[in-house]
Amino acid sequence: MLEISADQRRSLRARAHTLKPVVSISQNGLAESVLKEIGVCLDSHELIKIRIYNDDREEREHLINDICERLDAAPVQHIGKLLVIWRPRPDDTTKPKPKTRKTEARRSKRSFQG
Repeated sequence: MLEISADQRRSLRARAHTLKPVVSISQNGLAESVLKEIGVCLDSHELIKIRIYNDDREEREHLINDICERLDAAPVQHIGKLLVIWRPRPDDTTKPKPKTRKTEARRSKRSFQG
């Protein structure tokens, strides 16, 4: 499980305020397919909200800890039936950056000037 500082947690909570839940966990609990979907969402968004349809607070605490342990994520917030989880994106240094029109225009101007 990732550890984050209090300042990081505060910043992530502020960023998560406007987010909508992207994954829901029903009364059936944490299935492998749900865990896989949470991993996909973390890869795409880094910071996600999860809605849990369960009234037992201790079980929700257990779920957030279990998810974070299994996916190497950090628990940001547990408020009511919503969980906020963060995991940084893996570095994609092997992929080249896509060229933009501005970049290509600058290069063509440089070649004509000098």
